[in-house]
Amino acid sequence: MDHVFPQPRTTARILTPDGLGIAVSEHGAPEGRSLLFIHGFSQSGLCWGLQAASPALAGYRMVTYDFRGHGASDKPLDAQAYRASERWADEVAAVIGQCGLHRPVLVGWSYAGRIICDYIERYGTGDISGVVFVDAVTSNERAFYGSCNRLMRQMCSTDVLENITATRAFLRRCFAAPMPQEVHETLLGINILVPPAVRAALFNRPADYDGLLRGLDRPVLVVQGARDDVVAPAMAAHIAALVPGAQLDLYAEAGHAPFMEDAPRFNAALAAFAAAAEA
Repeated sequence: MDHVFPQPRTTARILTPDGLGIAVSEHGAPEGRSLLFIHGFSQSGLCWGLQAASPALAGYRMVTYDFRGHGASDKPLDAQAYRASERWADEVAAVIGQCGLHRPVLVGWSYAGRIICDYIERYGTGDISGVVFVDAVTSNERAFYGSCNRLMRQMCSTDVLENITATRAFLRRCFAAPMPQEVHETLLGINILVPPAVRAALFNRPADYDGLLRGLDRPVLVVQGARDDVVAPAMAAHIAALVPGAQLDLYAEAGHAPFMEDAPRFNAALAAFAAAAEA
């Protein structure tokens, strides 16, 4: 797993309509077609390092960012900064607009499924070329989740030891097989950067996107690890069944992060999907 966390070509800080500073990084070809990567709960844009360094994707302009409360972005502790879907939608729109991305493919992991749906619900699909849902969340139905919900709640604890213990356990459960030590340690550091109050504020938001998914008019690829303990494969099957023409790509030996666990397969599939979406 060389170059898991490559240095970005450029970095920037954009401002959301509600006044938050968002850390953005760019990789790949400055003039290439755009891919916008959105990370998941308690993670950061660094998670997409194996895509940023991929030869299969080198011809694309790849943008990652740390969404509100995460990574190097601003971290307001007021829960209202995370409750309204409009704030998430506006944040994505701000990244697209201020980075000058031309009809990007949105690639969203886990919680980012909700963020992508928030964006489409508010702004429509006119400024994007397609969507890749990666072990993504679009519903609060309990049957669509694995066995990590209790750990994620404990990650919201203000008891430092309980919080760290739960975070370590959650991170291990994200992968079907152990990650290399350097990768695990870096991801643990990324997770610990997120304040407990921010994690707690991400819970209990309404998630009613079925109607939106039924009406999606852009190409959609649904990627899912069959051994995911965080988001059950039933969620991916649900999304794929709702979206007209969606492709479902199941990774038999992957857990919650197939883009890291089998990066060569994921990167090749993403490159093929993005090329088709351009057409």
